[in-house]
Amino acid sequence: MPNEETTTLSPAPADTTGPRQTPAAPVAPGGVPAWTRWLVPLALVLAAVNLRPAITSLGSLMKEVTGGLHMSGGIAGVLTSVPAFCFAVFGIMAPRLARRFGPGAVVLAGMAAITAGLLLRPFAGGTVSFLAASALALMGIALSNVLMPVIVKRYFPDRVGSMTGLYSMALAAGTSLAAVTTVPLTDALGGSWRQGLGIWALLAVLAVAVWIPLARDRSGSARPAVAAADETAPALRITRSGTAWALACFFGLQATGAYITMGWMPTIFRDAGVSAGTAGLLLSITMVMGVPLGFVIPWLVNRLRSQGPIVVVLGACGLAGYAGLYLAPASGAWAWALLLGISNCAFPLALTMISKRSRTHAGVVRLSAFAQCVGYLLSIPGPLLVGVLHDRSGGWDLPIALMAALMVPQIVVGVLAGRDRTIEDEAGARR
Repeated sequence: MPNEETTTLSPAPADTTGPRQTPAAPVAPGGVPAWTRWLVPLALVLAAVNLRPAITSLGSLMKEVTGGLHMSGGIAGVLTSVPAFCFAVFGIMAPRLARRFGPGAVVLAGMAAITAGLLLRPFAGGTVSFLAASALALMGIALSNVLMPVIVKRYFPDRVGSMTGLYSMALAAGTSLAAVTTVPLTDALGGSWRQGLGIWALLAVLAVAVWIPLARDRSGSARPAVAAADETAPALRITRSGTAWALACFFGLQATGAYITMGWMPTIFRDAGVSAGTAGLLLSITMVMGVPLGFVIPWLVNRLRSQGPIVVVLGACGLAGYAGLYLAPASGAWAWALLLGISNCAFPLALTMISKRSRTHAGVVRLSAFAQCVGYLLSIPGPLLVGVLHDRSGGWDLPIALMAALMVPQIVVGVLAGRDRTIEDEAGARR
């Protein structure tokens, strides 16, 4: 029955200001359908679990892949820089695509791209085709990276910290799972790195299935948050915000450390005499630290006016880990992996600060795209430079010294980004 007829049959109070409409489906607080309140957490978890296996599975088999495709150390460095490059280039497209198709549909497309890239990568016959297949998967990761904070802010505006923590924990779990199981799976599948990398496409298929209902939802669940970005665009010039720039630099420096770790740490341990299986397990220890801390850190962020102290603690752990990796990479390997894992939890900190540094959905959309795209652009040279330094020096002393040196500016800009202020205040004050 039309709404007008329903209004005629339903008595209304004398002071009513408009027709009473019967909703087509239960609506939860925040203006979103009730059914999405249980589906979105599951979808977030499955998406997050798929955002790093394409990278960490490759890190565990880097020696086999570079040998099989006859890559030099410099080319291998390019390979470890590809994630950051793709995240920067494709991530900037996410807000525009989300305005047109809706964030759910874009994340679904991202999951499909991850699946396709992981399926195609084992069939690569050379470096170029391998890079192309990897870029396809990384494009899907880039689109989803940018839109995750937007979806969390829209569906759970009163639980940003806990939902960001859930997402961060799932991301860390997927990262560590790929790191610790890729080598054993490769051995079980016959010892070929191609099967060991391709098996992760099965996990991406599950995410595609769960995101289909959200992509088809047109109840306005997440689209208003993105559409609002256009409406406020003239008022919010994000490049005028010092906090936005500090957060972008912080994001870029922590991403540099993370992708150097994921791409090179197993090789560093293996060159120090650690077995391939143990090196993968050490990487998984580093990554799995994000599971408990991925929940604890967002919880702390919501209870501190300034996040500077968290930044300093994480940075100190990173400096200690790099010092140990420089002085005694094999004998203290478990301790260094643990310390670097704590340091790498700057990622959930950066994600939570994106939501805290803006008051509006539109601001979160802009800040997420700006911080991640600029940040990933800044992180591109790091993994590449590590490969070049290793090639030129024949060892890991110089690359590790570089990693430690980059931790200092990360602490500085992180403290600046963690100050209690919003981009709307800063951008508006300078108009």
